Amino acid sequence: MDESVQKIGIVGSGSWATAMIKMLGDNTEQKDILWWVRKEEDLAYIRSYGHNPSYLSAVKVCVKPDNLFSDARTVIQQSDIVILNTPSAYLKDALAAVQAADFSNKIVVSAIKGIIPNDNLIVGDYLTQTYQIPLENIVVIGGPCHAEEVSSEKLSYLTLAGKDQTTVERVGRFIRGRYINTVLSTDIFGVEYGAVLKNIYALAAGICHGAGLGDNFIAVLISNAIREMGTCLSAIDSDVSRDIKTSAYLGDLLVTAYSQFSRNRTFGHMIGKGYTVQSAQLEMNMVAEGYYASACIQNIIQRHQLDMPICQMVYEILYHRQPATLEIKKLLDKLT
Repeated sequence: MDESVQKIGIVGSGSWATAMIKMLGDNTEQKDILWWVRKEEDLAYIRSYGHNPSYLSAVKVCVKPDNLFSDARTVIQQSDIVILNTPSAYLKDALAAVQAADFSNKIVVSAIKGIIPNDNLIVGDYLTQTYQIPLENIVVIGGPCHAEEVSSEKLSYLTLAGKDQTTVERVGRFIRGRYINTVLSTDIFGVEYGAVLKNIYALAAGICHGAGLGDNFIAVLISNAIREMGTCLSAIDSDVSRDIKTSAYLGDLLVTAYSQFSRNRTFGHMIGKGYTVQSAQLEMNMVAEGYYASACIQNIIQRHQLDMPICQMVYEILYHRQPATLEIKKLLDKLT
């Protein structure tokens, strides 16, 4: 891959993708950005006014009109670095027309914090299996961060994880800027699975808050959740020495569990208040990744015979329609 070429393609047009477009545009080293926008009407609006009408509509995005596309395959073919930034449930549809050859000799970055439903695969594994992308060409972006704060230029730290540190550093040069710091990591599986798990724990926090429990209890819940996450990550990949207290794991968990911007906490809060899953999904305008992740993580729990009572509680409430108050009561004696 030619280091002098600096074409970056973004596949996705939600709030995080929009914030990332602004973030990359603010970096003076990188101005040649290609953007796939799913809705034709949004695409036309962005071309005319430089704002995404559906997400973060106040944010000015600087993308050349000729670099806006409704075809994801074109964006991928013309880019040197491809950043995938759709909800995990929609990634397969977004890439439906894309061939393995389109990803040849490109760096592929996953900014998706979820598991591909039905396949039960994190995005990195899905890319290697479906498109034969070498793991050395894949970089994962972890938090802690929310799109709303990044777009408001609040100082944020992003963790970039990958097997090849030269590739990770190359991506880091385009990501870091005036309000973005980067932390580099080799724990690609831990960072990606940690991002999946923290969404489930944020759902748990929201459920408990919606059910009337306060900050004192939720602090206990989250302190248990980070230990539960550590147990799960060790079972998935024990070859990497990771500090579960660092920002990619504990930091991302905290911001997702407590922030006003957390869609997973909001979704959980609605469930704790008595909403059905369907009614909560209809009311929200964004995808709560933790809902899909909860079912997928059950396979890992069963495969490794793990004791993960918080994840189990969320799963029982969401998929077996168990009352939140009943499942919370079962959890109480398992927390320390």
